[in-house]
Amino acid sequence: MSWLAKMAFLALTATRVATAFSAATLRSVGASSSSAASSSRRSLTNAAAVAFLDNRNRGASASTTAGRFLSQSAAAASTCTSSITALRQSTVVESELEKNLGVSHPAFDIISTDIVTEFGAYCTLYRHKQSGAELLSVSTDDDNKCFGITFRTPPTDSTGVPHILEHSVLCGSRKYKTKDPFVQLLQGSLQTFLNAFTYPDRTCYVVASQNTKDFYNLINVYADAVYHPRATSDPMVHAQEGWHLELEKIEEPLTYKGVVYNEMKGVYSSPDSLLQRDAQQSIFPDNTYGVDSGGSPVEIPNLSFEQFAEFHQKFYHPGNSRIFFAGDDDVANRLEIMDEYLKDFGPSPESKPASIIQWQKKTFDAPKKIRNPYPAGNDQPETHMIMMNWLVNDRPLTPVEEITVTILDHLLMGTSSSILYKTLMESGLGESITGGGLMSELMQGTFSAGLKGVKPEDADKVEELIMSTLQKVVEEGFTEDAIAASMNTIEFDMREFNTGSFPKGLSLMLGSMREWIYDRSPTDALRFEEPLAELKKSISESGSKVFQDMVKEFLLENTHRSTLEMFPSKTLEEEQLQEEKDRLAKIKESMSEEELQKIIDTTTELKKLQAAEDAPEARATIPSLELSDLKREVTEYPIAVSENEADTGVTVVRHELGSTSGIAYANLAVDVSGVATEDIPLLPLFTRMMLETGAGEYDSVALSRRIGTHTGGVSASALIAGVEVEGGTEGAVTSGEHFVTKLLITGKATSDKTDELFSIFDLILRDANLDAKSKIIEILKQAKSQKESTVQGSGHATSNARIRSRYNVVGYINEKMTGLSSLDVVKDLLDQAENDFPALLARLENIRNTILEKSTCRDGMILDLTGDAAVFEKIQPSVENFLSKLPGDTNAEKLQDFYSEPHPWVKEIKEEMAANAPIADEGFIVPTQVSYVGKGGRLYDVDESVSGSTAVVSRFLGTGYMWDNIRVIGGAYGGFCQFNPRDGVFSFLSYRDPNLAGSIDVYDGAADALLASAADMENDPDALTTAIIGAIADMDGALSPDQKGSAQFKRWLTRESPEQRQKYRDEVLNTTPADFKAFAERLKALKDPSSAVVSSKAAFEDAAKAGKEFTLKNVM
Repeated sequence: MSWLAKMAFLALTATRVATAFSAATLRSVGASSSSAASSSRRSLTNAAAVAFLDNRNRGASASTTAGRFLSQSAAAASTCTSSITALRQSTVVESELEKNLGVSHPAFDIISTDIVTEFGAYCTLYRHKQSGAELLSVSTDDDNKCFGITFRTPPTDSTGVPHILEHSVLCGSRKYKTKDPFVQLLQGSLQTFLNAFTYPDRTCYVVASQNTKDFYNLINVYADAVYHPRATSDPMVHAQEGWHLELEKIEEPLTYKGVVYNEMKGVYSSPDSLLQRDAQQSIFPDNTYGVDSGGSPVEIPNLSFEQFAEFHQKFYHPGNSRIFFAGDDDVANRLEIMDEYLKDFGPSPESKPASIIQWQKKTFDAPKKIRNPYPAGNDQPETHMIMMNWLVNDRPLTPVEEITVTILDHLLMGTSSSILYKTLMESGLGESITGGGLMSELMQGTFSAGLKGVKPEDADKVEELIMSTLQKVVEEGFTEDAIAASMNTIEFDMREFNTGSFPKGLSLMLGSMREWIYDRSPTDALRFEEPLAELKKSISESGSKVFQDMVKEFLLENTHRSTLEMFPSKTLEEEQLQEEKDRLAKIKESMSEEELQKIIDTTTELKKLQAAEDAPEARATIPSLELSDLKREVTEYPIAVSENEADTGVTVVRHELGSTSGIAYANLAVDVSGVATEDIPLLPLFTRMMLETGAGEYDSVALSRRIGTHTGGVSASALIAGVEVEGGTEGAVTSGEHFVTKLLITGKATSDKTDELFSIFDLILRDANLDAKSKIIEILKQAKSQKESTVQGSGHATSNARIRSRYNVVGYINEKMTGLSSLDVVKDLLDQAENDFPALLARLENIRNTILEKSTCRDGMILDLTGDAAVFEKIQPSVENFLSKLPGDTNAEKLQDFYSEPHPWVKEIKEEMAANAPIADEGFIVPTQVSYVGKGGRLYDVDESVSGSTAVVSRFLGTGYMWDNIRVIGGAYGGFCQFNPRDGVFSFLSYRDPNLAGSIDVYDGAADALLASAADMENDPDALTTAIIGAIADMDGALSPDQKGSAQFKRWLTRESPEQRQKYRDEVLNTTPADFKAFAERLKALKDPSSAVVSSKAAFEDAAKAGKEFTLKNVM
């Protein structure tokens, strides 16, 4: 994956992982087994694909906002966070872990041993005697074991060689002979993380698993791949993953094909990506950070196979690698496994010096101003993007400086109440923030800030406003409460160390790499206690001056900066496509018939190789598990339900876990079924307004700071979930008429701060300042900008939501709230807010009044709590106090039973669906060089039972047929499919796809291909076993404490029983070839199929010529 794709991935992860990922390009965002939907390598499957470019969700709710390093709070917050550390340290089995320090092996020298107490990490740094490779062995009590190999890989041009190589090395190796061992691992391992990513100066390969046997299998495949890849001796791999000229008939035009080529065409179609890349280039004119490690579509075809192979030889020697292990496995086994690969190599004294990154010095005598175009649609307004960019440091920062600059970033840009963020948004000069603030994952940090949606005449005003705001900061400083809030927010994140479903070991690896990759101490990079103490001491002595001095040095008086103005060009996309056609036509004209025939022959050969099945003996080289290695019982998490707790009318659900490190996690669910159907699309915006408009006596800034100072974060969202129907058949497709609708307020705090947490819940629920007109207009402008970016950069999510809206009431509602329809809603609301705000205010107040209706609201309220025994004991008085003060009558009337009766929205929504969601093939035109192609339909009818085997088959299709035909042969960045057993709808999807009509043909051929696979499985039980293992991996991902509670809460809320979950798992484990055949027959008879495609006007015109007609709509 390329650098900015990784930034998208960051939106999914917690602080530390997010910090490191934001500078890199992920191979595949869906390769984690904890993902709800299976996905293929390097294919982004999350709808957040562009959101992180605007950087971190900058609302008062964000609890994982910055965390650029390991950061701490001022005295006002010390009580909140200190209890987290104390409880974590008390649970570490220190005596067992200490045995893993300094374990010896004859092939390795021990460089150092260290205990990083902040994370209970027992670390030994080794150097392999023969090859010079460094290996950091980290022992923790975490069973989600993690392994990674990182190489320093600085490119000198934008041909994308490190990115293409990252894609290519896993396409077969010395020991593992299949075309793509990565896919076999994805299909049939219990991996909890399986990926690779390319930074501007390094390339990382990472695996993780909770199963030790599986973990070592993954390590062996990855280690052989990076050190002995087939790619460096087989030009076909470079052609497939990077680029090649394609020609099938001599009279046809030449075309460029290649996975990375098409991936980067998609990236370069995104205005946000272009802005970030141009900014990076503008302030790094003299070193590797000024070129694009992901590759520019114009430059990628300049990369020869010889240059590609030479890059591997130069930078992939073990002496230039950093090898990382973390988890609870045996250290001696780690060393023995790696010695088997490292002993093949002698020393390479030149490998590290050759990869050293040269510092970009601050050489600008005066700031630069740059104007570049971005692709815009015919319906887009003539608005510009303005972003200022600074080179922060041209020397290593001290640990204290790193922490300080992290806090400063949060103070300036971390939330919507941060001074620079707030000033920019309240200026009215633009629609939303651009620029990620501080980016410090590389050797040299950058800082960027600006606005999108700026009128041309206001372009200069944005720069003036930023500079005047920084001047004000230098002169006046930050308030004590602002400093306390920012420091506590970040410290809470780091002490909690909540990486979500992503491995903690991965977070430790990426954190250590911030120093280790530059030949400094990996363990020093993980520490924060000592520099924290120094920072607190400095603040106690000098107060805000600590940060003011840094603003002055790094920003205000720093002339090594640029101001980038991006202006819309409605012809740029067409010009780029024409330039490519002209370039290819010129190449073809210069070739002889013999040369053209050679391209035809190569095209034929490559497609033949891509379509060929791996030989049985090649498949047998890939290590695998047996079904006997799998856990047969479904994992259940604790739950205790107390209806009408303490006669308050409120239901309390508790999940008591072994340890939550002194943290209480809380969700307050409030029924919204009484909201008028015309106001349903407002609900996601309403929840945002609850947090960002201020509440009661607190304006937006004061509320944000209160949240930051006393909690680990508060957020709000709308939850729409289909439920099991009372009296119906469990596991059968529902009618879509039974669902629960909740407004969900979520938060976390240490157990001694839950009074504050619950007080904030109550405050925003009752007293959000919905009359804050200017703030609401600001929120709507941001929402509009973000949704436009999502359509353009995550078109697969747009397509999928649109398809599902046609078959099911819940799907229709979700699409109205978050899909393409919501963009029209936001535009209308913005117009109403600007021209008739009283009318909008009346709607918002009506929503609040409806959900807080005295007579019924308590019956619809659920307080969901996750904690450990000590937490629950300590917070019980807070819970009782909170429940007693909630709005509504304690003797509430009973709400409608949604499990036995249709939801009250159903009748009107069905009428809307009949008028607005016909079964049709729709095309949505945006400025882009790639397509996002979706097609789906109803696979199961209402009341038909759905077997767990469908999870196996659907995943098999996505990681097999779709991978081979959409990605490998078709050249798209990703191809996958999704089946929802609750609504019976199945969909095919592609991501950054060069083939619109061709991909639909691939989808149409899936059923026949699946029938053939089912027949083959009769004689190939290993293939079936592999598919089952992969499906179990999706079900058994590692979860953080809050995720365990949330998962069990939603199971209870939807009335999914433990017996049904076990039955479903048994059906997965007992899948047969007959199940594959049955699924294929259903796919052949897919009911009411329809398509939704996001693409360019030119691509739709080409599709029409191929017989694929769409009802078109200009979106941008």
